Amino acid sequence: MLNRIVLIGRLTRDPELRYTPANGVAVASFTLAVNRRFSSQGGQKEADFIPIVVWRAQAENCAKYLGKGSLVAVEGRLQIRSYEDREGQKRTATEVVADSVQFLDTKEKRSFDGPPAFDDSMIGEDDVPF
Repeated sequence: MLNRIVLIGRLTRDPELRYTPANGVAVASFTLAVNRRFSSQGGQKEADFIPIVVWRAQAENCAKYLGKGSLVAVEGRLQIRSYEDREGQKRTATEVVADSVQFLDTKEKRSFDGPPAFDDSMIGEDDVPF
């Protein structure tokens, strides 16, 4: 049996970082917007909004380096769980539990103009081997 999911999309909000009350394990959650391959009849792009849960050090890194609009690749498994809400109603939650979150960009865009252009004045006569 196999339960693997790979998604690439953008965060719809900043990750929410919490710690479990029992043993203080970090857990972060966010929603990932993943574009569909097709458009609606009106030509509008459509997306699925998928809840993601990530644990431990990876959760802390997500909270630290990702923000709304960040592009990420998530690999994990689909989890469907039941719980009772505060009013005693039985609810079902469907989410992806991430094993790996690859940061494809960050909330702090790094400007990189590429390597400096080559300039003949950078090399002196002593640097030339012939």
